[in-house]
Formats: sequence, C-alpha cells, structure tokens
Amino acid sequence: MLYLKFKLFGAAICHLNTSHLTDGVLYRSKRMMLDTLGVGLIGTTTAVFNKAVQYSQCYKSEEKSSVWGKSSLTLPPPYAAFVNGIAVHSMDFDDTWHPATHPSGAVLPALLALAEAMPSQPSGLDLLLRFSREASMQPILLYLSCFFVFPKTLRFHPPSVVGVMGSAAASAKLLGLSPTQCTHALAIAASSAGAPLANTTTQTKPLHIGNAARRGLEAAQLAQMGLEGNPGILDMDCGFGVFYSDYNPTEMTQPSTSGFRWTLEDQGIAVKRFPAHLGMHWVVDAALAARAKLEGRVGNFDPSQIREVTLRVPPSKYINCPFPATEHQARHSFQFNACSALLDNNMMVGSFSEDQIGRPALKELLAKVKVESPEDNHPSFDKMYCEVAIETQQGQSYAARCDTFYGHWRKPLSHEDLLEKFRANASTVLSSEGVEGTIDAIGDLERNRDCASLGSYLKKTVQLNE
Repeated sequence: MLYLKFKLFGAAICHLNTSHLTDGVLYRSKRMMLDTLGVGLIGTTTAVFNKAVQYSQCYKSEEKSSVWGKSSLTLPPPYAAFVNGIAVHSMDFDDTWHPATHPSGAVLPALLALAEAMPSQPSGLDLLLRFSREASMQPILLYLSCFFVFPKTLRFHPPSVVGVMGSAAASAKLLGLSPTQCTHALAIAASSAGAPLANTTTQTKPLHIGNAARRGLEAAQLAQMGLEGNPGILDMDCGFGVFYSDYNPTEMTQPSTSGFRWTLEDQGIAVKRFPAHLGMHWVVDAALAARAKLEGRVGNFDPSQIREVTLRVPPSKYINCPFPATEHQARHSFQFNACSALLDNNMMVGSFSEDQIGRPALKELLAKVKVESPEDNHPSFDKMYCEVAIETQQGQSYAARCDTFYGHWRKPLSHEDLLEKFRANASTVLSSEGVEGTIDAIGDLERNRDCASLGSYLKKTVQLNE
C-alpha cells in the first residue's frame, strides 16, 4: 500500500509514551544528554558560534528561548535551537552512532528551546521520552538506506539528513500534533535536509547540526499551522531516496506490537574523548600505544630518530588530510591526529589550536607519514581499525593496532570519565553551581516535575562568558 511505511513512521512518533521507556534507555539517554550539553557549553566559546549568535540576534519574537551559557540572551525558539545546535558540533566533540550520524545535536537543542517557550514546560520524563525516541528514529532512517559505511559511498553529511527529521519528530510530539500532522512535519522537514560533504572540514560544518535543529522545529510549527507535505516522501526514490544511492525502505514495526525494541536498548553511543572526527580516536589510541612500545624499548621518545610513520587506516577522502592548515581540517586528519599524539603523548581540546597546528616539529613529523588502506580495513565505525607503525633511523619498528577505542559503544566511557569530560567542558562557561546543578538535574530528570530547573542551571555562567 502506497505511503504505508511513512504513515507508520508518523504514527510511531505519536504512539510511544513514557511507559515504553526502559531503565537501559533512560540510562543511555541521560548520558547522551549530559555529554551533549557539555560539548555545547564549551562550543559557545568558538568563533563560529559567536558569528551565528550575532546573525541570529537580528530576529525578534514574543517567544523567547535561552542561548546556552549566555544568562541574559534569548532568541526565538528556532534560532535558539540553531545557535545551540551549532555550539554542540562546533568542535566536532559530540556523540556518534552506527550507522554513522550525530544523533543528539539536532534533537536536544530543538527540544529545550521549544519546551522553554511553551506556556507549561514538559516534565523531565516527557523530555526524556521525546529525546530517546527521536534519537532512536535517526538510525532507523539510515538502516532504510542500507547505509553502513562512510566516505566511500556517502554523498551528504548524515546528521544534516536524518537530524532534521529527528528534530521535526521531537518538536511535533512536544507540540502535541496528531499522527497526520506528524507525518506532514516530517515531509516538510525533508525539504530542508541535506548538506554536501565539501564543507565538512570548514566552519560551515557545525551549521549542519544547527540547521537541522532549527529547520526541524520550524517544520513542526508549520505542520501545526496546517501546512502539508507529500505523505509518501519517505517511500519514494524522488523523495527521501535522493539522499542515498541504495535507498530501500521496508515495513516498520508499530511500537504497540510485542516485537518493538528501542535502538538505544540494543546499542550504545560513542562518546569522544577529544574534539575530532570519530575515526581519529582509533588512530590516536594506536599512536599512543606505538609510542609506549618505543619508549619501553629505548627509554625516551625522540622525534628526530623517526624515519617513517605508517598509518594503516580505512580508505577515505575527507579525513585524509596530510598537511592541515586550520583547526577544522586538523579535526579530520588521520595524519595530524596520529602525529600530535606521538609528539605530545596525549590529545585534548588545546591540541587543535593554531599554535599547535603550526609547530615546526609537527610539520617535520607529518612529512614522514605514509598512509596505507588495507583491503580488510572497512570504512565502518563498527568494523574499522587503525594501525600505527613507527620506523626509526636505526631500522627498528614499533607498531600498535586499535580495533575499539575507549569511548566506543563496544567499550563505553565509565560514568566517572563521562562526568570528568562534562565538568571539564562545562566549567569553561558555567559556574561550579551551574556545572554540578546540571549534573544533578540530568541525573534526576525522570523524577522532575518540569525541566525548568535544568534551564536555570544552564544560565549560571561565569562572568567572562557574558
């Protein structure tokens, strides 16, 4: 039956309720939300965020939503979602899923911006429901495309495609739209989906998440006003299929059936330990292990004694950048991340500063890098590996391989390390009261009558950020 799958998708958005939430889904959702707020808060210190805020202040509305980390600044809900979404992805520090996308950055900013502007704010449990469901819906759309690999067949940046749908779905449910209206909200959102990969190593990449958050929210508001789209757009090659060369939608299982399971129930999320493309985390862990082997043998690490560094990584174009000149290129460079890790025995937020990128020692080491792509190294976040081999001037070789980095869904960050990451990020913007209050608010979210307390802690900024 024509349009059946898309109608089921819209109905699924409206059907799920808080009784469907499990302990596992709540646990993983709260981890995702806390990490997203942390990377969003440190993201408010970036140039691209401040340019977006300056632009967005041109727009006025009676409805006002907070800009994260700016206690005195409000914007219309779509533009608050826009700038906060940009903040989340401004350093490429946000979570990643399989199939490859950033699930949280488009959904959480839209939800919080819309909730704040409503006459009555939703409960913490309702907020968790909407976040969990729409984060889970995004990989379903990717599964429909049979999309399990990145740069080899990828044509659009995934969160710009499925993120806008997640934002629309979350906003539609928060506004209380009917199943038919939810379907139209998704159809409207589809016309704002898609961003080319050419901008992934530039300041424009964070706008992919910001636009997804904003456009999805706007799509739901337009559907609420009665605007309609093609109800079969998800089932058509000339609809949602334009984004994927292998699109193959299949029948959805309605959530009312016994066979329904949350995506979050079966798979966790990858949480990044430093702000770079997810693939960099494999090569960094391998580089650190190779350096440790060299030091264990010779007692110290002397870059001048290195003759060649070989990286065995998956085939890729946009994350194969031999000599990055900007922070955004560096965040997408196997070579830069491997060499920085070798030189500093660490990777952190400061590793991507202009001074660090321009170091003579780094440039000398980059010139010694050779990249290989073994046939068995598949470009998939679920199957790939990275190997780093250091060859010295004396002909000795020290190699290490990483199959699963710490922070991957197969090897998740401990709760303590997740909190440490959040505190380090959030404290650049929030006071200690704001940092600890946000942690407590997320931790008790399902028991909170509304989400106002969370918003209040996000406004407790240090004076330098105002």
